Amino acid sequence: MGHIHHVNVVRLVGFCADGFNRALVYEFFANGSLHDFISSADNNNRLLGWDKLQDIALAVAKGVQYLHQGCDQLILHFDIKPHNVLLDDNFTPKISDFGLAKLCSKDQSIVSMTTARGTMGYIAPEVFSRNFGNVSYKSDVYSFGMLLLEMVGGRKNIDSTSENTNEIYYPEWIYNLLEEGDNLRIHLGEEGDGKAPKKLAIVGLWCIQWHPAGRPSMNEVVQMLEGGENLTMPPNPFASTGPARANATAPARNLNIQLEAIAELE
Repeated sequence: MGHIHHVNVVRLVGFCADGFNRALVYEFFANGSLHDFISSADNNNRLLGWDKLQDIALAVAKGVQYLHQGCDQLILHFDIKPHNVLLDDNFTPKISDFGLAKLCSKDQSIVSMTTARGTMGYIAPEVFSRNFGNVSYKSDVYSFGMLLLEMVGGRKNIDSTSENTNEIYYPEWIYNLLEEGDNLRIHLGEEGDGKAPKKLAIVGLWCIQWHPAGRPSMNEVVQMLEGGENLTMPPNPFASTGPARANATAPARNLNIQLEAIAELE
């Protein structure tokens, strides 16, 4: 962490080691996390218009891009979500919480894992089951896509407490609205033509394709967010009724997925 220097990644100030009491010290973020401003549980999102949300989305994408390509080693975060995007005084976002991160060689296209990492609702399908492909940097791309969709809708991507597993999967609802030509009917405290949420939603849907090969790299994500006025709709990832679809809609406590045991690489 001491060697990571990027405007959109938290800066490690120092550490404390006093016997068994140990702590990492980071810079202070007066505005808390992105989650505080997009959660439907409060109205703080009225403080952030679509222009600022687009800026935040692009900045987070550049932060993830840096972790994947700008460091000496490939850094897979494995827990990209609004809670781990902190906002400074100017609402500049910075990726935080590297407790689940994994260092890999840049020429290492496949990452070995023995257990799933991340937060339910943001974890890529291949992290649960190798039937969907191998774990790689594309797993972070999936999590980032879920983050974008939550920014668009201001709600959770999965409700781990819901008893109704027949509710439509939230990203699928977004896809259906876009496919029908709907403007998403989403406004965060301001009127607009719907172009900003539509752009973020389309990029997010590209990022959450079930199979890693169908997802863009973070370089491509940044390019789409910087331009993206004429983005094409991605293939419908929800057309399949395979295991990933079922697992995505089921409450977390009902998931009982066995991962094949693969030794961790040092």
